[in-house]
Amino acid sequence: MIGLRTQGIRIRRLRLHGDDRNYDVDFRAPDDTPRRLSVLAGAFSTGKTTILEFVDYCLGANDHPRHPEITPKVKSATLEVELSGSPYLIERAVGEPSMFAYVRAGRLDEPGNAPRVRRTLRPAGHPDSLSSLLLSHCKLQGVRLSFDTDDPLSFRDLMWLCFLPNERLDGKDLLFESVPMKHLKLRQVVDVVFDVHDDHTVEIGRRIRSVETELAAARTAYRAAEQLVEDQHIGTRPELEAVSQAAKDELAACAQALAGLDARARSSTAFAADLRERHRDASRSALAAYNELRDRETQLQRMVPLRGSYADDVSKWTMLAEADRLFETGSGVCASCGAALTPSDERCPACRFPVGPVDVSGELRSAKTRLGELTRHIEDLEREIPHLRAAASRAQDAESRAAAEVDAATSHAVTPYLAERDAIARRREEASASLQRAADGLRLVQSLERRANGILQMMDQLDADRDELGAAGTQSRRADRSAVVRRVSGRYVSILAEFRYPKLADAYLAEDLTPYVRGEPYTAASSGGRTLIALAWQLAMFETAWESRSSHPGFLLLDSPQKNLGALGDLEDGQTIERIYRHIEDWLAGRGVGAQIVVADNAPPPTAADDVIVRFSRRPDQPPYGLIDDDF
Repeated sequence: MIGLRTQGIRIRRLRLHGDDRNYDVDFRAPDDTPRRLSVLAGAFSTGKTTILEFVDYCLGANDHPRHPEITPKVKSATLEVELSGSPYLIERAVGEPSMFAYVRAGRLDEPGNAPRVRRTLRPAGHPDSLSSLLLSHCKLQGVRLSFDTDDPLSFRDLMWLCFLPNERLDGKDLLFESVPMKHLKLRQVVDVVFDVHDDHTVEIGRRIRSVETELAAARTAYRAAEQLVEDQHIGTRPELEAVSQAAKDELAACAQALAGLDARARSSTAFAADLRERHRDASRSALAAYNELRDRETQLQRMVPLRGSYADDVSKWTMLAEADRLFETGSGVCASCGAALTPSDERCPACRFPVGPVDVSGELRSAKTRLGELTRHIEDLEREIPHLRAAASRAQDAESRAAAEVDAATSHAVTPYLAERDAIARRREEASASLQRAADGLRLVQSLERRANGILQMMDQLDADRDELGAAGTQSRRADRSAVVRRVSGRYVSILAEFRYPKLADAYLAEDLTPYVRGEPYTAASSGGRTLIALAWQLAMFETAWESRSSHPGFLLLDSPQKNLGALGDLEDGQTIERIYRHIEDWLAGRGVGAQIVVADNAPPPTAADDVIVRFSRRPDQPPYGLIDDDF
């Protein structure tokens, strides 16, 4: 049995971020390791395939699912993975397909101490691309396919061996036969994974040089960071953690002491309750007197200009009445402006004032009446304000005396607590400063540790690459391609036999990897038969690559393995799917220890119940409804 190993990529958690909530899928076992088999179960159109597609999107796919319930709810996606055993987060925006992914070390729901690094998606061969990062953990960084030396291998090419989507299960394009260049590229990807491509040793040498360059740069950066930490004399991690814990304990003690102090102070000053009540009453009275005074003063300020306006109106109407008496009607002169008039004029041509006698006595009486009322109101205000001002002053003095009485009565009881409160405040400030210094120091130490771990990982990778190069050069370790095809072909046949494929005879994989059954290519089989053939082909590739310690990432996504199985006639659906699951479970528990398979299936058999991580009901009364469980 091949032992557990961490090389490659494992899926841990998927989180879809919304505006007001998140949607999580957990692929971890109870011991916090990635589950070897995770089954997404439930009715159709509930989000099972969407989960696999979002995993693929976070690993660099061009687009993400755009279902009506996804677009308004989900703003970004984060995939928590293990890269060669270390946890990382890969984040991508949702909406318009992003051209970048953000990668940082760490786990979901942990403080984000590690900085996010932006990784471009294209070109895939760029050293800072997401593809280069993922391929580096599969020992495939920098590999070039022989038919296109200008374009290195992309992790998207490798996903053909990691993800079997629904549309490839029962179709006639399993090996991309409809696109000749893609079909050829798939064959070369298989050669690369099994280390039988033409430039294997050259690629190992190129990979070694690349890692050596990265290692030298990482060591330089580590020495600079180490010198910075030493210059600041921040101490070791245990010392900083001890300081941090002591500061937290001190803050808790300060909070407890402050609460006790407040309770004692309230108890010591309880006797002054009557004085406080008198002070509150005096304060309310002073406020009421002040408000009344301010109201009268405001009225006076507004009434005086208004009285002047009415006085002007009285003067104008009086002058107009006197002008009418001075200039008799028919004199040929306007009574308003003195302009010359003709006998036929009804209005003055200059000022448009009516010609003839004008009666303004009504307007004059009205203006005088309003002026008199305003004058009396203003006189009342002027008489009232001095009394209100004196009352407000007396109320203010009474409030001051009441406050002084409270202070005099309680000062002897409160004063002893003030010094104690100040001492507690100083302790709290010192503890907060110590906690902040410890947190800053821990961040520096953690950063230094991450750099050291990165250097160790690169050294391990360099040693492994050098061992691989030595083995390739001295022992001719590279297997013959035909032998690899025969090995995969034998596994393909044995898997179909475990599935009890009907009338299984003359089954094999051709040199171009095309699967045959009964001497015919898979395209001649029924739709249900093509489903079983596709599953057997994908599993054979995955299992053989894993057992031979080839450069496969180590995980496999399968979508809808029961598709069209009813078309097989003499095989019952339940028995067939049970055999599929039994084969997967047995292999993962045996030769496949350390590998990971995720299956999206409408109705997995009861024997797989322990492997179901989520079961969507598509019923509002039976949660979870679906992946987006708040959109019915």
